[in-house]
Amino acid sequence: LGWVAFISFGAIYHMVPVIWNKKEIYSLSLVNLHLWLGTIGIVLYITSMWTAGIMQGLMWRSYDTMGFLQYSFIDVVISIKPYYFIRMVGGIFFLLGVMTMIYNVIMTIITSRQDIDETTEVKQMSKMIEAI
Repeated sequence: LGWVAFISFGAIYHMVPVIWNKKEIYSLSLVNLHLWLGTIGIVLYITSMWTAGIMQGLMWRSYDTMGFLQYSFIDVVISIKPYYFIRMVGGIFFLLGVMTMIYNVIMTIITSRQDIDETTEVKQMSKMIEAI
């Protein structure tokens, strides 16, 4: 998650229209939706796990007056359970974003309304060259 995932998504969004000879991706608003869902998912995922880790560490460092651990293993697991639920919600957001990207890529590939007419582009480029 994070940097590598978003770099990969950007590469996919760039390469799909190039590989399939399309002018652009099917929907830029779906790209925005995907990236926002991914961002929200990552933020929920990271903050919940960071908070759970801090809490778990503090609970493991807590001793009673006799010098024994104040919290048992199961107490720690029960206390961080809500954070795992938040992590799951973040993962669902991220997954929904990826599913949005897959839909957008498939629609880019199968739609023909955005196909590049190479002869038109060549004519336009030759006119530009002649104008120079």
